[in-house]
This record gives sequence, structure tokens and C-alpha cells, in this order.
Amino acid sequence: MKKFWYIACLLVYGLGVKSQLLDSLSYFMQNKYSIDARLESKVSFIDHQLTKVSGVRVGLVFKRKLKLGAGVDWLKTDYTHGLNWLGYEPVARNFVNDANEAVTEYYKLLYLCFYADFVFHKTKHWQLSVPIQTGTGASWFNSEVGYSMGHHAPKSFVFLYEPGISVQYKITKWLGGGANFCYRFALQNSTRSYVHLSSPSYAFTLIFLLDQLFYEVLPNHELSKIYGPAVW
Repeated sequence: MKKFWYIACLLVYGLGVKSQLLDSLSYFMQNKYSIDARLESKVSFIDHQLTKVSGVRVGLVFKRKLKLGAGVDWLKTDYTHGLNWLGYEPVARNFVNDANEAVTEYYKLLYLCFYADFVFHKTKHWQLSVPIQTGTGASWFNSEVGYSMGHHAPKSFVFLYEPGISVQYKITKWLGGGANFCYRFALQNSTRSYVHLSSPSYAFTLIFLLDQLFYEVLPNHELSKIYGPAVW
């Protein structure tokens, strides 16, 4: 029952901010923009097992209030080393094939995603935003640990919707940290994959703004005069 109310609240939350995002979209897109290019990594659960999803993002930032873009996410399938509470292992299944041989197959997840991140509260140091992401791709099992372009394993279609909330704290104009919390809702072809993808996910980030550092260190540079100065 608690899980049901948790999911219901997130759905209502995501729908509630949708109208605010659409109302603000036309206003922000009339202003100058900068490039949003970053690598991401987040932790979530698949079949109650701790996993890690990595990704790359490319998009536009409007007035440091709205981010729009696209990217690619994939499930990490290699092993980690170190403390047990930080480690994760690939999602795998073991069975005996027709030749009476023990076989291990690893779960793969690869999808294209589109994202929007709207800042609804901002002070000198603190920032609260609403990241919303949708994605579509495929999942499958393969005997290789890593991803290979030559695999021909049957694939299951996957559609993902991930509403969440992000908290950031800036120590300086160009350095800070943050935390992202969201819930991953998944629809997939259950006739091919029995893996449960819907799960909470979270990520802790280090924020390093190269453009703001440039404006801060070189305030008299021509680029700083055009696009600067550094701001909180």
C-alpha cells in the first residue's frame, strides 16, 4: 500500500508541474541559450538488485532555468570493486542449455531518452528543479558481460518515464554538489523479459561549471564581456 501511494504521489506531482513547464517554455526559448553536455550515472534497483545506469546528455540551457535535450542511457554490466554497500553486480540468469551445459546470461538495457529540467526555486546557493525524462529502447539477455554490436539475442521493447526532483547547492559560482531522486516507470514486452524495471533511482553529483570558472578567472576576456560575468 505504501508503494502504491508513493507512485501515485509522483504521478500527480509530475502532472502538476507539466502545465507550469509548458507555460514557461515559450518564454525561456525566446532568450539566449548555452550548451548542456554531460555524463550521468545513477543508482537504481532491478529485481531488488542494486544496479547502475550510465548515460550521456546533450541539450540546451535557457537562462539557467530550463534544460531541454536528449541522450542515451545503458545499464552497466561490469562488476564494481570496493565497499560492499557501494558495489553492484550485473543482473544475470543461470540455466542449463540443451547440451546440458551451465549458461549465464547478463541482462542488457539500452535506450534513447529525452529530458526536461525546470528550475522552480533558486537562491544564491540553493536550487530546486524538476527533472522529467522519457525514453524508449530495448532490453535483452546475452552471454557476454559487455555490450556487443554483433549480438542477435531476442529483444524486448521498453518505454520508460522518470519524474523526479533535484536539489543543488553551489559552494562558489562554478563549483557545487547535488542530489537527484526519481522513480522509473517502465512498460515492456513481458512475453520476452520477466525483469522488473520499475524502481526508485537516485544520484549524487559534483557540479563543475566550466563557463562560470572561465568568466570568474578571466573577467576581461572578450568572451566574458559578451556572455559573462559569472553569476550565482
